[in-house]
Formats: sequence, structure tokens, C-alpha cells
Amino acid sequence: MNIVFLIYKSLRLYIRKLKSEFYTFKAKQQVVHYGKNTYCGGPCSFCGTVSLGDNCNFNGMKIIGLGSVMIGNNFHSGIECMIITSNHDYDTDICIPYGDNVIKKKIIIEDNVWFGNRVLITGNVTIGEGAIIGAGTVVTKNIPKYAIVGGNPAKILKYRNIDHYLELKNNKMFH
Repeated sequence: MNIVFLIYKSLRLYIRKLKSEFYTFKAKQQVVHYGKNTYCGGPCSFCGTVSLGDNCNFNGMKIIGLGSVMIGNNFHSGIECMIITSNHDYDTDICIPYGDNVIKKKIIIEDNVWFGNRVLITGNVTIGEGAIIGAGTVVTKNIPKYAIVGGNPAKILKYRNIDHYLELKNNKMFH
């Protein structure tokens, strides 16, 4: 191979590694707790009260609002994902179109959950263990364990092969 190409390729890998180390360092400063092997491969921003389990991998996540997010172990996200943890009180506050009071939300994402690209999560929701949230999905309600969902609003498309999932989990075959 051409030596210039090899140098270029090595330099690109080195820069990508430096960027991910920076993104990961910045993310760890913004959360209240993070587990082992937290990794950010793309720009991330975390607001509110965010707690991360072990082996959480983000490739571009924004968590905005004043509420709380608990993410379990072995979480993976695609790019441009967003979790919204609060909204303005438009029903009982004293101004329109919305008031100054903020309604905080709690979002729980259990272990071994995978988000595709551009997933949006809003409201008080729990995403069950092993769920897969397809690209572009908008989640406004609880997602059961092992469900594969897609669409706006999220609809269950099917379920994982639970026996196979549990075999991989019992053998600690995590990515």
C-alpha cells in the first residue's frame, strides 16, 4: 500500500479515538453516576439527573430537561437520539401558550436496550429489558421486555427470540 495512505488512515483512527475520549470525558462530567466502560463515539449532552449502568455506548445522545433518566447495563444508541425529561405546564399555569412551571418526567431504560438512529423518548416511560427501538421511533408509552418497536408513535412489531436472548444473557455474551 501507499505509505501516504497508511499514514492518513492511521491519523484518522487516532483522531477518532481522541474525539471519543473527549466526548466520553465530557459526558461523565454531566451525569450523577456512570458505570464501567462508558463510551461516547459521538457528541453527547446530558441534563437533569442521569445515571448510567455498565457498558453504556452512545453515538450521539441528547438528554434534555429537568427530570431523571436511569439507563441500565449494556445500552447502545445510534446517532442523533434524544430523551426529553420535562415539559412546560400548559394546563394549570398562568400564561399561554405555556407557563413557567416545569413538569419533570422519569425515564427508565432497563438492561440490554438498543436504540437505532434518531430515536425520541418523551414522558414518564419505562423501556423494558432487551427492547430494540427502531430508527426514527417516537416513544411516549412504556415498552415491554424483549419488544422490537418502530414508528410514530411506537408500535410493537414483534418480540425477540426470548430463549435465544436468555441463553446469550446467561452466557454473558454482551457487545
